[in-house]
Amino acid sequence: MTTPNEPDRVTILELFFDLVFVFTITQLTTVLFERPDLRGILQVILMLSVIWWMYGGYAWMTNAVRADTAARRLLLLGGMAGYLVLSLAIPSAFSGSGLAFGLAYLLVVLIHSVLFTRAAAVSAARAILTLAPYNLGAALVVVLGGALGGRPQYILWAAAALLEWLTPVIRGTSGFVIGATHFVERHALVMIIAIGESVVAIGLGASSLPVNASLTGIAVLGLSLSACLWWVYFSGYEERAERALDALPVAQRAYAAVVAYGYWFLPMLFGIVAASAVERHSTAHPFDPISWGSSFLLAGGITAYCAGNAFFRRELRLDGVGYRFLVAVLALALAPLGAKASPAIEIGALAALLGAMFLAERTQAARTIRLR
Repeated sequence: MTTPNEPDRVTILELFFDLVFVFTITQLTTVLFERPDLRGILQVILMLSVIWWMYGGYAWMTNAVRADTAARRLLLLGGMAGYLVLSLAIPSAFSGSGLAFGLAYLLVVLIHSVLFTRAAAVSAARAILTLAPYNLGAALVVVLGGALGGRPQYILWAAAALLEWLTPVIRGTSGFVIGATHFVERHALVMIIAIGESVVAIGLGASSLPVNASLTGIAVLGLSLSACLWWVYFSGYEERAERALDALPVAQRAYAAVVAYGYWFLPMLFGIVAASAVERHSTAHPFDPISWGSSFLLAGGITAYCAGNAFFRRELRLDGVGYRFLVAVLALALAPLGAKASPAIEIGALAALLGAMFLAERTQAARTIRLR
């Protein structure tokens, strides 16, 4: 439940701010598109880990602070500029632009800390003062890693990510107050933006190709898989998630929020990026076999997304957990289809698997209603 001073709906300025996340996801997808191997996966995981920690931090901040003055709006736009520069640095962050990435990240952290001290809840304003040193310390480690490059960069960026994501364990979540309505809506918008990247990826891959039957077929298959990802997350969830968060005591609500919308959003976002990278690659030759690496990257992306969503739902005590865990396992079994047959067949099989899950859920729900 929100207080009179807390936002209860996402503002137009926040929607504008979230536009930069579209570009961020696109850039991360480009990294995997160009390097669909273990090193590319590691780079994306490291960058996504630190990016999502602070991007999620801005969702927490706007949940507690109204951007209703010129100064606050300018600061929020400054954070948006920082994210834009950071996104520009992503494709070559491990080959020359790591320092630019780090400095932009430091700016994002500084603006976040300053804005959060304006929180309506006094406890939240005080809490950020104990959280800010962790964020600033991690940002400085990212800057140092970007400046050094090479193996030290991997080690230092991994250390920064670990420091950030262990902060809720070390410091706890006391003092932070979550307005459930705004918080759930804000993260739903972030997720729909990320899923939209899978559609953008198809468009990027098809931008220089003739619109023929082959391209039309893979585009429709790709859109079907994107629609399935949307359904996995959004199928009747928002009102129940909002009620689940709102029903928790304040302290427990903050912890559940950081676990569900922090930790478990990471594999979902990575899954979207991984699947999008392979979909983008597949538009040119949808019916030719792809590498085993790309084939497992596509199936593994769906596995990561469904597993993350299962854990997300379990934390919020929503239904559908078992089906999503099952699909996460079965999706990996479909990986050989891309390498032995074609990406079109693998994409179609993954979409069919998810469709079967939805049908099973609806059948079970109808049976439960009849028994009542």
